[in-house]
Amino acid sequence: MITITLWAYGSGKIVIMDRNYDLHTHSTASDGTLSPGQLVREGAKSGVEVLALTDHDTTEGVAEAQEAAAVEGMELIPGVEISVSWNGYTVHILGLNIDPGNQMLQSGLSCLREFRDWRAEEIGRRLAKKRIPGAFAGASALSNGRLVSRTHFARFLVNAGYAKDVRSVFRHYLVQGKPGYVPGDWTDLESAVSWITHAGGLAVIAHPARYRMTRNKLRTLVGEFKEHGGRGIEVISGSHNRDECFTMARHAMDFDLLASAGSDFHDPENPWIALGKLPSLPTGCRPVWEQWGELQSAADVAC
Repeated sequence: MITITLWAYGSGKIVIMDRNYDLHTHSTASDGTLSPGQLVREGAKSGVEVLALTDHDTTEGVAEAQEAAAVEGMELIPGVEISVSWNGYTVHILGLNIDPGNQMLQSGLSCLREFRDWRAEEIGRRLAKKRIPGAFAGASALSNGRLVSRTHFARFLVNAGYAKDVRSVFRHYLVQGKPGYVPGDWTDLESAVSWITHAGGLAVIAHPARYRMTRNKLRTLVGEFKEHGGRGIEVISGSHNRDECFTMARHAMDFDLLASAGSDFHDPENPWIALGKLPSLPTGCRPVWEQWGELQSAADVAC
């Protein structure tokens, strides 16, 4: 265990984490390329000691991940990443340390997966109209019969030679105004937080800098999230640069929210989002992992 110390980092300060945490990862249960067991083994090999599996709108991979974590001597945090529609934006809310068997949570996630199924078919239809045949079948094959996401379409289009990489596919085919774009029709912010809370978990805003909101818009989102019972914000993310990490730390402190850290790992072929390589939280942040016991006790009382 690392002794907690401080050192200068640019214009801010960093506190070393006492364990290696990664609280935002994906497996083949949604749009990752590693099975839950493979993900856990890769995390252990990379030095991760506490890993949260947070697949999109499903907890299907949690049981397999827990079995693998027990073998590896790793702590596995059951999680999920819930899709939310908020003021014209698609926002993702992480549920950390949830009970995957909670019926309210599972009922809500089931509705989201129904929409995902329809959306995948509609993306395929829209791409077919632009002379890109077989996209739905190709994306479905890459999903191995599980949840079909835009990432699966992106991988299919790369494999079929329509783009050089996944980022190019999103830019030219899958974002607003492009041929394969289908607007999201997700759950609302209050419902997502409520599902997580009733499942005994902690709700965290995922990768907030990715939403490209103005400062005031983001702070409005954070304020509403907290009013609904949200508890944390992802300060460290694989998609955040250094300045964004410190900005999100400031928001966390301003709103008295807990700070989380996660790579948003999907694929070992993306070295810029690697397991076990996250920077530490800026000093002044209160880490989400300090709250597990407190939150579980509160959930037990509420039930």
